[in-house]
Amino acid sequence: MMASLGPDRSDLIALLDFHSEAGVDITLDEKPHDRFAEADLPPPANEASGPGSAAAKPELRREPLPIRGASPEPRPPTQRTFGGSASAKPEEAAVDARAKAAEMQSLEALEALLRDFEGCGLRFTAKNLVFADGNPEARVMFVGEAPGADEDRVGKPFMGRSGQLLDRMMAAIGLDRTSAYIANIVPWRPPGNRNPTPQEVAICRPFIERQIALANPEILVCLGAPSTQTLTGTKEGILRARGRFFPYTLPDGREIRALATLHPAYLLRQPVQKRLAWRDFRALRAALDATT
Repeated sequence: MMASLGPDRSDLIALLDFHSEAGVDITLDEKPHDRFAEADLPPPANEASGPGSAAAKPELRREPLPIRGASPEPRPPTQRTFGGSASAKPEEAAVDARAKAAEMQSLEALEALLRDFEGCGLRFTAKNLVFADGNPEARVMFVGEAPGADEDRVGKPFMGRSGQLLDRMMAAIGLDRTSAYIANIVPWRPPGNRNPTPQEVAICRPFIERQIALANPEILVCLGAPSTQTLTGTKEGILRARGRFFPYTLPDGREIRALATLHPAYLLRQPVQKRLAWRDFRALRAALDATT
């Protein structure tokens, strides 16, 4: 039996993922075209008129090619629908997000709301909603910043190298994904793994705050500066804030503790700082044991 000479399905998927990571999101034709060469070609000569002739067909309008370096003509902003009302303002999307999040009475309902929410543009560039992983009834909840490529592909937070390191860090103090709940302040991957903009964070913030309230953990662990600053309100950098417990107030007025620590992705880039994270996780273990 002859082996197939063409690429298999996994190779094709890998090729699509490569182009997606590079920013290619649309296919124009099966073969590449040299549009600059085509622009220099003379238009086809009109033949005798009659049914089906070239003269009987509508003439295609050839648009002039843009001059490299020239500024494009401004276009009117594209408006998206936020909760049923047409608006392009992030402030209105954030207000709509807060109103809708407050109505959700379960984590399942909140996740369903996010799947249909159109107020954040990240939803339209991400492959999957990355809502949460782990045990929502756990005593401790970890919150990172935003999903990466691996998380976007799987649909769960901390699935790549950062997730593997987080799993080892949790295991060192006797935790795993059955005894912890994990989420991000932004549930969709920003294109190219860029940082979420302040507007995107503001729109998504009501959802993570409602998620925390519904999970109702005893201790919140903020992984990295964006999570720490968003949830605690501190303006300090993570190296100054890490290792400290901040007060976090739930909607019912109850106050829990939020521990700031380093993000696993940062530790992969700066392995020497793992000693600081180990101190933070030991403090987390001590806090959990003190309330057992």
